[in-house]
Amino acid sequence: MSETFQYQTEQFADIKILRYQVPGFSELSLSQKELIYYLAEAARCGRDILFDQNNKNNLSIRRTLEAIAKSYDGDRESEGFKNFLVYAKRVWFSNGIHHHYSMDKFMPEFSEEYFGELLSNTNYELLPLLEGEDVIGLLTRLVPVLFDEAVDAKRVVLNPELDLIKDSANNYYEGVTEKEVEGFYAKMEKGDPERPISVGLNSKLVKENGKLIEKTWKVGGMYSAAIEQIVFWLEKAIPVADSELQKESLIKLVAFYKTGDLKTFDDYSILWVKDLDAHVDVVNGFIEVYGDALAIKASWESMVNFKDREATKRAVIISDNAQWFEDNSPVDERFKKKEVKGVSAKVITVAMLGGDCHPATPIGVNLPNAEWIRKEHGSKSVTIDNITHAYHQSSLKGGMIEEFAYSKEEVERAKEHGYLGGNLHTDLHECLGHGSGQLLPGVGMDALKNYHSTLEEARADLFALYYMMDPKMVELGLMPSLEVAKAEYDGYIRNGLITQLTRIELGKDIEESHMRNRQLIAKWVYKKGQAEQVIKQVHENGKSYFVVDDYQKLRLLFGELLKEVQRIKSEGDFKAGKLLVEDYAVKVDAKLHAEVKARFEKLNLAAYAGFINPDYQPVYEGDKMVDVRITYPMDFMEQMLEYGERYSFLPTIN
Repeated sequence: MSETFQYQTEQFADIKILRYQVPGFSELSLSQKELIYYLAEAARCGRDILFDQNNKNNLSIRRTLEAIAKSYDGDRESEGFKNFLVYAKRVWFSNGIHHHYSMDKFMPEFSEEYFGELLSNTNYELLPLLEGEDVIGLLTRLVPVLFDEAVDAKRVVLNPELDLIKDSANNYYEGVTEKEVEGFYAKMEKGDPERPISVGLNSKLVKENGKLIEKTWKVGGMYSAAIEQIVFWLEKAIPVADSELQKESLIKLVAFYKTGDLKTFDDYSILWVKDLDAHVDVVNGFIEVYGDALAIKASWESMVNFKDREATKRAVIISDNAQWFEDNSPVDERFKKKEVKGVSAKVITVAMLGGDCHPATPIGVNLPNAEWIRKEHGSKSVTIDNITHAYHQSSLKGGMIEEFAYSKEEVERAKEHGYLGGNLHTDLHECLGHGSGQLLPGVGMDALKNYHSTLEEARADLFALYYMMDPKMVELGLMPSLEVAKAEYDGYIRNGLITQLTRIELGKDIEESHMRNRQLIAKWVYKKGQAEQVIKQVHENGKSYFVVDDYQKLRLLFGELLKEVQRIKSEGDFKAGKLLVEDYAVKVDAKLHAEVKARFEKLNLAAYAGFINPDYQPVYEGDKMVDVRITYPMDFMEQMLEYGERYSFLPTIN
């Protein structure tokens, strides 16, 4: 990958926009390039779905912002219009009006009056007017959603003192309460208890005439217009599939989209996880449940990728030794898998991101999520190398490590070993952490309710942290020395206790599951190791630092916490899970928080990053595709407006 490539293109609010390269694309066969082109189109066709899932007003707002950005004929150099553009970019970045991480609604830095002026000077033919609605009606409808902090204040509410469903602003439910949702799905037939169907995964639950009804996301159902487009491109991909199993799995995926049958989705997931031959691969569907406080409904996402053969060698070593890692885990024997099945791992190059993977994206994935499929058929784990590379390159000159690492030694260790340490952590987290352990009979994935996501991420992180410092990692040739593990321990504690606080508004609690997980772990080991000063808090020149003093004792603490979190998950111990999260993961030290925010502000850095996708242009000779060319756009707004024109299929209100 070229280091002269421009990774960062702009910065606004708390966000920086990056680009990622797709090394190796030109060496792919024509059929593989064609396959990527079709899958990339499918990946962008579900964009409207995610916007609507995040909030029922999002498509109205996004289309209004697009209309203004394209046709406003007033002063486009004014401070007001610049503030409008920042707000529009934030909506595009977060796939809606709520922050993609904190889940809080972000407020426009322009007035209601200015919004009216924008609308009155915009081509009304481009505005998403409902039947019988005029511009005044649109203004009346959108102003409370945009400007009233109390309306749709939080996309996902995790506070147990509130109604997790009624008080969440997402569009997975309408007119129902938390208790009604739990009762509805508790009574629903889940099929074979040993192979339960993930009921509710692909539907909206509403109350109509006093009766609870599911609106299934499928062809002919809710979101049909977008799903039909996804199916169109998937069907074009089937003839050029990269393996026979991939062809079968894509046929099943299309059948799932057409029927909405979750048993068919399980059949697809099994075929997908068994397919180890395809060089090009894809994630496409209703997958992750982080956007639902009860972890029932799945957001739509897609990720098109192909294998990085050289980097995959380290992932293969890890997966080949999966049974050793499981057997030597510090967790109770009752919760260990006696036989680890089908753990496959690879390092990938992403070619296209869509839905809940874009613009912000994960750096690793482990799927499928159904516990019984993991147990019987295994899981597929990936680390996304070109994304982590782009993050790494964009961060080298930011000064973040120098500001928050305590010593010169810690800084040098981070710069020398941090990139490998981070990638190995992701490998272990995704490949083995999520796939490790087992539930006791009768315990379902919904047992931990609103604490499920935080505890599951903690379990996978703890697995990775515990094994990072194991001599086996050096023995297997995965790292040159345990200095790599020390760099990861330094960075994890520094992030969990200090640097991730840069992402949280002063006075706010931690809400996002991954951030809760990191503080839970870091705070727990810090508190438990205080008597022996495993981690020391140091104050110097008005600045706070957390310094690891004993890496081996820290490893034992990670193992101790892993044992407890696995027990909580395996037994479905909601009470203990709640206690652990509420005691360690949620509250922030106000004094430390203010200090960290002040230090970070001086660096003029963005706390979050996301990506502009590459573009693919097919080259034809007559009707025959003879090549696919890749280009790397530079303008985030231009891409978002293009996506709004080319990939917008759903009605404004669904």
